[in-house]
Amino acid sequence: MSSPSLAEMREDARFRVLRLLEDQPDLSQRQIAEELGISLGSVNYCLKGLVDRGLVKIRNFRSSRNKMGYAYLLTPRGVAEKSALTGAFLARRMREYEALKAEIAAVEEQMGEAGEDWAR
Repeated sequence: MSSPSLAEMREDARFRVLRLLEDQPDLSQRQIAEELGISLGSVNYCLKGLVDRGLVKIRNFRSSRNKMGYAYLLTPRGVAEKSALTGAFLARRMREYEALKAEIAAVEEQMGEAGEDWAR
């Protein structure tokens, strides 16, 4: 199984950020990073790109504690992009799943040929 390319990893990050923001637009960048398991810098870079491409709008709001906050809202283009990325993400994950199943089957066959009972 081959490793994902840098372009695929960036596409996956965009998809995951868009999907998360669609459901929870008021998350902070730090919360997005924690939720997705990626660095805060990566989230910032991704969001800047999404805003620059017109896929996400940033809205300021004030919370009840009078602190400045932001809401990241998907634009109609952002919703369409998320839909397109969903298909690509799913296709890539299905290929990975099939490759893993084949690798597991090959290892199980090798273990069986060696006469080892690995499931003890």
